[in-house]
Amino acid sequence: MSTGLGQESRLALLVEHAEHNLSRLIDQHTTYMITEIDVYRSEAVSRDDVRRSVEHNMRYLVSAVRDPAAPRDLSAPRETGRRRAHQGVPLPEVLRAYRTGISALWDLFSEPARDARDSSMLDTLISVGKFLWQLGDEYSIELTESYRATTADLLVSQHQRRSALAEALFTGSPGEGAGPWELSKLLGLPADGDLIVVASENSSTAEEGLPRIETRLSERGINSAWRLTPALQMGVVSLRTGERDELIALLEDKARARVGVSPVYQLLKDTPRALHLARVALTGVRPGRAEVRVFEASPLAALVAQDMDEGKRIVSRVLGAVLELPADDREVLLDTLRAWFDHAGSAEHAAEQLYCHPNTVRYRLRRVQELTGRSLAEPYGIADLAAALQALHLDPMY
Repeated sequence: MSTGLGQESRLALLVEHAEHNLSRLIDQHTTYMITEIDVYRSEAVSRDDVRRSVEHNMRYLVSAVRDPAAPRDLSAPRETGRRRAHQGVPLPEVLRAYRTGISALWDLFSEPARDARDSSMLDTLISVGKFLWQLGDEYSIELTESYRATTADLLVSQHQRRSALAEALFTGSPGEGAGPWELSKLLGLPADGDLIVVASENSSTAEEGLPRIETRLSERGINSAWRLTPALQMGVVSLRTGERDELIALLEDKARARVGVSPVYQLLKDTPRALHLARVALTGVRPGRAEVRVFEASPLAALVAQDMDEGKRIVSRVLGAVLELPADDREVLLDTLRAWFDHAGSAEHAAEQLYCHPNTVRYRLRRVQELTGRSLAEPYGIADLAAALQALHLDPMY
């Protein structure tokens, strides 16, 4: 039997029922979310926060059903999207909560129609359902856009903060209350472990010489922190045992410009010095080449690297006469001198490396001594020649 209620009256009846029972539904859906959706059981979102959000959104939806022609107020989904992004709740879980919430609200609206004698109540309920799911789509879109915009802002902010912290690490000026331990915690790097600094020349202004290197390293479980300047891309890389060769291989594969790598060091406070050595290694690659060069971890090389201008003066003073020779003669003498140092002063072993007779090595070394005025039989002469060779190795312009 029909009660003769008009469309507006039937709609008002459904809305009145929903409003009267809304608190019960809010409590039920809050419990459902905390019980059935893992992320809402964690400490990331409190129960009070979940309930406030459920209430805010459901009361808006009921209000919108009451007056479908009223302008849409989408502040609820926007606020939910922003807050959940800040809390780190995955977007699929947020949308799942929305879908189940709208389904529960639909069940609440349908309760009066189950026992209604007016068959036209079903038509009204169907109209409410269609409108409710339309609202759900609008809600989901607004929430998703708000969530993604907030996430993008957070990622930019996080990247800027990590870049600033990395800069503090490279300069050795972390600021008040932020020592190496604090920086290591914030950057996800060990305060005392195997570390390496990588310095890459940008292929053009602020164009990374090692594109997406932090992501590539992270995919291999290698932690790092990077800073990009107009001229240079710099990174501190944390290494476990056996990862150094993997790092070098990855750098060689990804390099689009000159790359320098520091020796391994253990304390974050030594990062500025390691950066200097990485930059020295970088300058050891001829301009225009995409090549990785590792600074050799020798005390003498590190000492010479501290003042490259002084290194040039040492080269000029000690090896100047050798460098003035024709290119072929110069390279033969320098290669022989290097081989002699590499083999602990053994002419025989140097000869094996150079594929010549030991007497040939001795003859070439006598020429070096005559040209430089330094004796390979005297400690100071050996020290001068070793320092000059190191400085020459660090400067590609010779």
